[in-house]
Amino acid sequence: MDGDTRTDIKLLTPEALTSVVAELGEPRFRAKQLIRWLYHRRARSFDEMTDLPAGLRERLGGQFTLGTPTLEARQLSADGTRKYLWRFPDGATVESVGLPTEDRLTVCFSTQAGCAMACRFCATGEGGFTRDLGAGEIVDQVTAVSDDFGERVSNAVAMGQGEPFQNYRATLGALRLMNAKDGLGIGARHLTVSTCGLIPGIERFAQEPEQFTLAVSLHSAVQSTRDALMPAVRRYPISQLRRALESYGERTGRRPSLEYALLDGVNDTDEELAALVAFCRGLLCHVNLIPANPVSTTGFARSAESRVRAFTVRLQQVGVEVSVRAERGTDIDAACGQLTQRHA
Repeated sequence: MDGDTRTDIKLLTPEALTSVVAELGEPRFRAKQLIRWLYHRRARSFDEMTDLPAGLRERLGGQFTLGTPTLEARQLSADGTRKYLWRFPDGATVESVGLPTEDRLTVCFSTQAGCAMACRFCATGEGGFTRDLGAGEIVDQVTAVSDDFGERVSNAVAMGQGEPFQNYRATLGALRLMNAKDGLGIGARHLTVSTCGLIPGIERFAQEPEQFTLAVSLHSAVQSTRDALMPAVRRYPISQLRRALESYGERTGRRPSLEYALLDGVNDTDEELAALVAFCRGLLCHVNLIPANPVSTTGFARSAESRVRAFTVRLQQVGVEVSVRAERGTDIDAACGQLTQRHA
């Protein structure tokens, strides 16, 4: 309706939902019931929430709307990957990706509509930043992909549009909803957040009680190269980033993943390899090498397979755990760095 001042309940974190229930004079367990209806049972209206008192349902409906994203487009890759374009009630759009294998379903979800980081090799930042997503809007991407595949999501990764630590509170709230038994029930270690390297976010993430997984987009251990590729994180020098990751490992005992997209003649030289080895030596980490995916407007090209092998072999020689990310969904622009807010 025009002039509707109600808030979309999907914008609220689990903590905020608990506070709302308390403010309405209801016992704490009602919040768990509400979360279960929103994210486990996928209720489309408050009237469906039949184990909540009628009075509570009425008051919730008076204060909140219950928005769900609309599927604008869906693309299917030859390898089984599916890419989705979702539109939220206010018109904001995001993409997410479903990645099936024989024994699991992984969802790559977005935490922001657009991205303000403007990494030079990534298509997402070209469209600019629209807004942060709410916790429930993030979770809705995962549940919608699950429904489309008709199977439970086993893994979810914040590697879609946006910088998760610029939307920290909602991202963490979404992870907790995905992890909760009354939510999606996904194990904490199967939930991954990928950041461009925002040190305050890494430090804060290290203090959370859950065992969520951290991934950091490194892409170069040479300061000048990284500054050129990722200008938005120039204020966080590589030396400080390494100290933050070292502290993260000491505090959590968990191994962060370092993402490294190999770009021909840019960050795949012997000098770049030596710098990466120096960065990783003695650091609890796993390096995930990514043959750069084609983005026509960036001007970058993928490194030769021989350079990927050279990086892999050298890192293994010095005892660094390393893997090469398998290509998925490149034919529908669903791979790393290819997500935008529009479909052709």
